[in-house]
Amino acid sequence: MPAMSASSALNLLPLLLLLLAAASEATTINITNRCSYTVWPAAVRVGAGERLILEHASSYTVFPLSAGGNVPVGAGGRELKSGQVWTLDVPANASRARIWARTGCSFSSNGKGSCQTGDCSGALACRALGKPPNTVAEFMTGSTQDSFNISLIDGFNVPMDFLPVQGVKECSKGPRCAADITSQCPKEIKVPGGCNNTCSGTRSSNCTYSGFFKRMCPDAHTVPDDSATYACLAGMNYQVTFCPTSNLTISPAAMSPPPTPTLETTPSLSSPPLAPIGPRRTKPRVTSRVVAILVSVGTTILVTILFTIAFYICTRRAQWKHQGMEEEEEFGELQGAPMRFTFQQLKIATEQFTDKLGEGGFGSVFKGQFGEDSIAVKRLDRTGQGKREFSAEVQTIGSIHHINLVRLIGFCAEKSHRLLVYEYMPKGSLDRWIYRRHDNNAPSLDWSTRCKIITHIAKGLSYLHEDCTKRIAHLDVKPQNILLDDNFNAKLSDFGLCKLIDRDISQVVTRMRGTPGYLAPEWLTSQITEKADIYSFGVVVMEVISGRKNIDTSRSEESIHLITLLEEKVKYGNLVDLIDKNSNDMHTHEQDVIQMMKLAMWCLQIDCKRRPRMSEVVKVLEGNMNTESNIDHNFVATNQATFDTAGNVTSSVPPVASHVSGPR
Repeated sequence: MPAMSASSALNLLPLLLLLLAAASEATTINITNRCSYTVWPAAVRVGAGERLILEHASSYTVFPLSAGGNVPVGAGGRELKSGQVWTLDVPANASRARIWARTGCSFSSNGKGSCQTGDCSGALACRALGKPPNTVAEFMTGSTQDSFNISLIDGFNVPMDFLPVQGVKECSKGPRCAADITSQCPKEIKVPGGCNNTCSGTRSSNCTYSGFFKRMCPDAHTVPDDSATYACLAGMNYQVTFCPTSNLTISPAAMSPPPTPTLETTPSLSSPPLAPIGPRRTKPRVTSRVVAILVSVGTTILVTILFTIAFYICTRRAQWKHQGMEEEEEFGELQGAPMRFTFQQLKIATEQFTDKLGEGGFGSVFKGQFGEDSIAVKRLDRTGQGKREFSAEVQTIGSIHHINLVRLIGFCAEKSHRLLVYEYMPKGSLDRWIYRRHDNNAPSLDWSTRCKIITHIAKGLSYLHEDCTKRIAHLDVKPQNILLDDNFNAKLSDFGLCKLIDRDISQVVTRMRGTPGYLAPEWLTSQITEKADIYSFGVVVMEVISGRKNIDTSRSEESIHLITLLEEKVKYGNLVDLIDKNSNDMHTHEQDVIQMMKLAMWCLQIDCKRRPRMSEVVKVLEGNMNTESNIDHNFVATNQATFDTAGNVTSSVPPVASHVSGPR
């Protein structure tokens, strides 16, 4: 066979680079401009010296949504016309990054100019954060988990969403800010091209206009202490879209740029500078021996890589097949395992899943009939609760029994179907009975019923924390997970996020989980014990007493956050103001209600060591013990503090803005 030419050998290199890149855990972020006007997106790394995350790359490939050529531009910023996509390749562990759209820009051929919003020292390729106002996509990669959010702390200029590519790995939903705040911006904070956030210099959630920003974009950070943070397993790809449609759904197919006629590679954010584009130089003639060596080495490397990839794919397929076979046996071997249903049985029992009772983070719940018993069937979404959470719920509820824990009748694990079958609770979840909404015609609960519900919740948690072989932290205590029977007896449900804790271990370090608004302050460091449930219990008690949500953006600025409001009322001796105004019976028992509030405040101590055990809470509720009188009346972590293993607050470098920094 004739020797391959030098240029043909060199043409192998892009292919080899693509194969090597495929084996990495790099993250791809596609930045799409769906605005009717041009924007100038910028991306910087946030860290020492505010270094540019793109500083080692000299050009990027732009894929227009419609047919067209590629437009290489300088690193760190570019012009993005309507319908174009800018593809960024972020290597694993690339620290923190910010992406934002600049508007009203004008640049000369050498990349100097200015922008109306988000301007960074008049440079096209930004090496510093943009000047407010600007809507910012914040991103942080880690070894096991990515954290991301949309921040309006510096104001607003362009609607945006920041969504993961679904269907690849377990992932929480992404943040969206599809509202055009600029058009509705109050004139006091309106500026050319955007809307200033006056809360950028404060950590108070009650600062002026924070409620306005939160109502318009509930998924976004509006003040530094906001906990609107989202997480994915490391290696997920993302889509940042400027001016998204209100019903935009991102799919893997939609995320992929259209094919181009020639093989192009998007440079990695950590790759060395690419050679500048210019006149082609004549290369010196290479001898046939050198060409043969290059061809031999290149072919050997290529064959080795292809063989490795093929071997990996075959191994993974074998593992998946083996895993599927073992899955049938996995749940059958559980000690005291509940009844196992087929998917066909549950389809018939629920009449094709027609009577929907509610919807949660992991799936939907349907009413069904099995024999003479009414049942509730939770059908888990494929992109929601994973095998780990499903297994946790089956094993946990299947092996424990208590009058104040919902009873798991059975489950279904058939192919991709994951379903849980519970006893049916006729009165539904507690939130229906305590939140006074315009669409809620449920009668107001009297004081005696509310006391009974609070006591039942405490007894259920006390059993989990102290009476099981292993301590069980529920980690998602909220009214939506408290179910009521015909007589308003309360039972804890939804154990998909629970964590088993050995009794000889003082704490467990785990990934962030739970529901914003009920998270204990120690989630700042993810060093938690079952005491996190006690803080959530305190929030629920205050919601039951006041008849409102902890976070209610429909209220006045100073009343949005119930627990912050509690701090103010106890300081001035006005706790009676928090009693549910829709219940005359509650005000008749005013002193008893205030004593219940004091129990809630004991549970809401920032230092987890100062909170009571749930067995002590039960004793107080049954009149066998008094509430602790020496308590701290600060219940919300208003500074970026971390909590050491002893539960003491210690000063530290503030965590990144995307970390949970207090209850919402």
